[in-house]
Amino acid sequence: MDENNLDKEIVKTETPTEAVVVPAAPVFAQPAIGGRDTRDDRGPLRRNVRKPQNRREPRERVKPEFDQKIINIRRVTRVVTGGRRFSFSVAVVAGDRAGRVGIGLGKASDTPLAIDKAFRSAKKNMVRITMTKNHSIPHEVSAKYASSQVMIMRAPGKGVLAGSSVRTVLEFAGLKEVGAKLLSRSKNPLNNARAAIKALKTLKAVRDKGAKANTYASSNLEVQKEVK
Repeated sequence: MDENNLDKEIVKTETPTEAVVVPAAPVFAQPAIGGRDTRDDRGPLRRNVRKPQNRREPRERVKPEFDQKIINIRRVTRVVTGGRRFSFSVAVVAGDRAGRVGIGLGKASDTPLAIDKAFRSAKKNMVRITMTKNHSIPHEVSAKYASSQVMIMRAPGKGVLAGSSVRTVLEFAGLKEVGAKLLSRSKNPLNNARAAIKALKTLKAVRDKGAKANTYASSNLEVQKEVK
């Protein structure tokens, strides 16, 4: 067989007048040892290349308006004629760390649903707190709720000095240089937090009184100078 006709092979039958053309198997040249395969008849070499996946670009997380924290969660059992029914009670403190804070309660048969209810209740019960420029309180306050009694005072340069759920209330309210002391033996976190908010509600702005005092003092000095 001629080397130039590698792709076709003629097979003769018994009758000399008829001939059948049968395509022969392609013959490929072996690649050179140590070199690169330059065969054109096989086409480009296929590689196991993975198709690029259409990955979505990560979305920027939107910061929520209020931060929340669970201060108390308990399971409640109710006895009925058919047996016992279980539900969950959750207490949540929410605040924007800029002067607003609130407490909410939520009850449901499922924990996530109870947390959602408590957070919505906390947003409804938000209170605005009077603060100074240094994120402190203008004066000392104290309050009592049920069996819990809390005293909140200024602590310049010391940060937040408080414990239990009172610390959570002060931090979510945006206060930084304050201290709190529990004057009772109550360990109920919900009552302690409510006592802290009740005390923060009694805060009053002192800068107005100070401004009036400064104006009165300056006017008195001017009068004394005129008399002299």
